[in-house]
Amino acid sequence: MKIRTATLQDLAAVTALEAACFPAAEAAPEAAFRARLETYPESFWVMTDEADRPVAMVNGMCTDTPDLHDEMYENATLHDRAGEWQMIFGVATHPEHQKKGYAGQLLQTAIAASRARGKLGLVLTCKDRLVPYYAKFGFADEGMSDSNHGGVAWHQMRVRF
Repeated sequence: MKIRTATLQDLAAVTALEAACFPAAEAAPEAAFRARLETYPESFWVMTDEADRPVAMVNGMCTDTPDLHDEMYENATLHDRAGEWQMIFGVATHPEHQKKGYAGQLLQTAIAASRARGKLGLVLTCKDRLVPYYAKFGFADEGMSDSNHGGVAWHQMRVRF
């Protein structure tokens, strides 16, 4: 397995990966992934198999806004490459490749890249059951987010450098 940043050639694969991992109401559509890949490919990491097909991904934008808001998912123009915070919109591993540590490796890559770029830290939102998982990577639970993305209640979690 190899970790690299995503490209537009990965568009169909990352869209399919998202659809395999999230309910339809939560999954980003192809248009959103196209905008993300065109606007901030440096913040879109994939793990690929031996045929260079993405089997896991972590993606998000940078901003000076300290909290993750729903509009960020849909509006790639809110990205600020120099922004202080790396937002994480999605962590996904294809069901056939889960429980192998791939998401964790990608999170560690995103954390290391964000630290190297001088960010203050990373922010993500997750469901109740995933709070302990993200805590293993240094993310602290800040309580319930204002987000209602996909009609779901989300915890906001942050790792600070």
